[in-house]
Amino acid sequence: MSNPDALLVDIAAMVESERSNQMPLTVVVPGAVITGRLAPERLWHERVAEVLAASDHLKPFAALFATSATGDTAPPATRPTHLHLHVARILQGSFGLPHTGGMYRIAIADVSSWTVGDLSYSDQ
Repeated sequence: MSNPDALLVDIAAMVESERSNQMPLTVVVPGAVITGRLAPERLWHERVAEVLAASDHLKPFAALFATSATGDTAPPATRPTHLHLHVARILQGSFGLPHTGGMYRIAIADVSSWTVGDLSYSDQ
């Protein structure tokens, strides 16, 4: 999507300003449908840093995300350019990957459609 949806950008900006992580969102991007909860970028960076720091093999990468989370990098853009989803799953057939949810960063410009809500499947 070459011209990002203004309403989606406004939703992302509101999540950023209120540090809320409860907004459920499902997006369609090239090759995938991803569902999860929007998180402020700083909170998303903090959580990714925690996961990486807990891994012996990935620990060195945690510093990259921790630095971003503390604001020690360039100031953020006035309008969000990315969505930060946590507890997120890529929907494939009748299940989501990963089952427990993951952390995804998605360029708003790549979103072709979206809906408010966290999609899930049921066996019924």
